[in-house]
Formats: sequence, C-alpha cells, structure tokens
Amino acid sequence: MDIRELANKAKQAAIVLSGVSTEQKNRALEAIARKLSEKKNSIFEANQKDIERSQAENLAIPLLKRLRFDEKKLNEVLEGIKSLMALEDPVGKTLLSTELDEGLELYRVSCPIGLIGIIFESRPDALVQISTLCLKSGNAVLLKGGREAMLTNRALFEAIQAATREEGLPDSWINLLENRNEVSEMLKLDEYVDLIIPRGSNEFVRYIMDNSRIPVLGHADGICHLYVDDGADIEKAVTITLDSKTQYVAVCNALETLLVHENMTRDFLPKLKEAMDTKSVVLRGDEKTRSVIPCEPANEEDWRTEYLDYILSIKVVENVEEAIDHINTYGSGHTDSIVSKNPSSIAKFLEYVDSGDVFANCSTRFSDGFKYGFGAEVGISTNKIHARGPVGLEGLVTYKYKLIGDGHIVADYAERRRAFKHKPLGKPFRI
Repeated sequence: MDIRELANKAKQAAIVLSGVSTEQKNRALEAIARKLSEKKNSIFEANQKDIERSQAENLAIPLLKRLRFDEKKLNEVLEGIKSLMALEDPVGKTLLSTELDEGLELYRVSCPIGLIGIIFESRPDALVQISTLCLKSGNAVLLKGGREAMLTNRALFEAIQAATREEGLPDSWINLLENRNEVSEMLKLDEYVDLIIPRGSNEFVRYIMDNSRIPVLGHADGICHLYVDDGADIEKAVTITLDSKTQYVAVCNALETLLVHENMTRDFLPKLKEAMDTKSVVLRGDEKTRSVIPCEPANEEDWRTEYLDYILSIKVVENVEEAIDHINTYGSGHTDSIVSKNPSSIAKFLEYVDSGDVFANCSTRFSDGFKYGFGAEVGISTNKIHARGPVGLEGLVTYKYKLIGDGHIVADYAERRRAFKHKPLGKPFRI
C-alpha cells in the first residue's frame, strides 16, 4: 500500500475514532497495556537486536541511551497508560455556550484534530506514549521512528494494533512508516494529514517546516538554562544543577547552560565543580568562571549548543536581568529555571523569560508530560499558538462551533426584525 492510500485509510479511521466513547477508548488502552506485558520478551529481543546493530554502526552514545527499551522502560509506559486512563476525556467538552437569540444557541465543543503525522528519533517508548495519547484524544496517527529502532518499533506497533483490533477499533487508526522516503511523501499530503509533530534535531525540524504546507507543532533544540541568583541556597543550587544536568543527559529538558550571579562564584562554583566531577561532567566556562575553577574555555558556539552529553557551559552574569537577556538571546524557548530566595527576582524571571516552561527552585527535568500529570506527551512544543510546553491530551484536540436554531435566518437580523442577545448560557452542549 502506498503512502497516499495509507493516509486516506487513516483519515477515514480518524473519522470513526472521533465518535468512539470514552469507555471504549479506555478499554482499548487497558488492552494495549495487557498486550505489551504479554509480548514483552519478544519486544525486548527486538530491542536488543536494534542495540547491537546500532553499536556496530557506531550510533552516538546519547542516541544509544534513548534506544534502550527494557523492563524499566516498559514499566514506565505501562504507568503512563494507567495514568492516561484515569484522565478526563478531552473530546466533547463544552468550552463556550451563548444564546445568540431566543432558540438560537451557539456552543464551542472540543474535538480531535484528525490525522496526525509524528516523526521521532531513537526512543521506542515514545511510540507507545504518542499512540496512546492519540487514541485517548480520538486521533489517528502516522508514526515514523528512526531506523535505529526499527525492530522495536515494529514489535510495539504490532502489539498495539492487535490489542485495539480486539476492542473493535479500525486497524488504520495507527500506522507505522518504515521507509525514509515515506516522510517526504507524507509532507505533501495536506489533504489528509492535519498536523505534523517532528521530534529531532534543529536541522531536521527546520527541514520539515520548510517542506510542508501541513501545520507543524514541535521544538527544534532543547537549550535549557539554570540561573543561580545572588543569595541563593548553595546546597539547593548544587543539587538542582546536578539533577538538571545529569539525571538523564540525553533528553531535551536536560540543562545545557548554567548562569551564575557574580556574587555567587567564590562560594558556589567550587562546590559545583566537586559535584560535577563525581559524574565526570566536562565544564566549559567564560573568563570569569575560569578565574574561580579550572575548566575548558567556553565560546559563543557553546551558548547555542544542545550537548545531550556530560558537558555543561557556565557563564557569570551581573544580575537577573542579564540572565534573562542571555536566555532570550540564546535559548530555544524550551525550559529554564531560577534558583533564588528573592521573590522579586523569581517574579521577574518567570514573567520575562520567553519559554514554554519557566521554573523556580526546581530541576529543568520536571518539564515532562507524565510529571505534569498529562499521562504522557507527544513532545514539547516551543510554538506560541495552539499548544506550548509538554503536549498532552489538551494539545491534541481543537474545537468546532455548533449552532442550534429553529428556522432562524440572517435576513431577520440584517433587516432589524430581530436583535442578537449574546447571553452566556453556562451549560454543556446537549441534543
């Protein structure tokens, strides 16, 4: 089946899925969790083959770390599915209700987006997160994972499709693309595909945006910052920095650049270096940083780099305003955090840093759909329209206007025989 026919069938499945009840969707999610547990050994075997092949091909270490799908990852995705089942269905919610005139009622009601194309690299657990989120939100999906996870993705896809088939859902609601050329073809299918969500490098995301008329939701880089303010608790600052950088380095919400108030350098930086040395983190600092601790020199390119590795760039700044300016100049609009005891500095940072996720006194690693209670996420969006930050269920629905009348015609209002009331109703849509 060629990609156009596949997309056509998926679009038809999306229409069917848009009307599936919450109960049936939750039963299907439960069936997916069961099937993944039943098939776990074959999934792990497929993953091991992917890892061995990728090691032989010298895949980058950060990508190898993302590639692993083991018992721990399985338990994480099963927990995500369980959490997703407990969440309110985002479809069919009344967002606005207005009486335009007597007997003429307007409702804005949430509905699925339709057919979503999602392209992701390395992480096979993302396939489970994405597909289950799309199912709960009533969307069909075209999935394209990286070649490095081909066998794992295939095993996961087959388990999910089999599980939902048993619950009466059409096979075509979920589709796996395995040919790189299919991505280029998918980008041309704006008559079928309603949204593209790319997860990958900056260059890759730019390519998607430049080569499709389909709306694109996503982020290119994850250049995340932490600013240690004047008077911050040093122990907390070290702990938060260490967690932000090293808890899992190969993810988009890991810390890449640390900004330090100039009054904190003597007390904070030596303790930070001691902590980072225990994790073998390479430090790159500006001139002021290097005058306090030994580290490699940082240059302009470091401020623009997403390392996804055990490397941290450090810059000393005069105040919170300079930190904000640096973040808004070099950041990617992903996740940035401040460590401070000063309410004024915290308020200023949270207000003026132009990112989807802005934190105070906590790790950047909290920027995540599961940690936010969204069940999971299809990705992090640095867009400013439709959805921003971790994109969970609410980011996978749009809305339609439903107007219910009783023989009403516009001529009556144009010729002033009737007048609009525009009275809020405050009630859910019902037929």
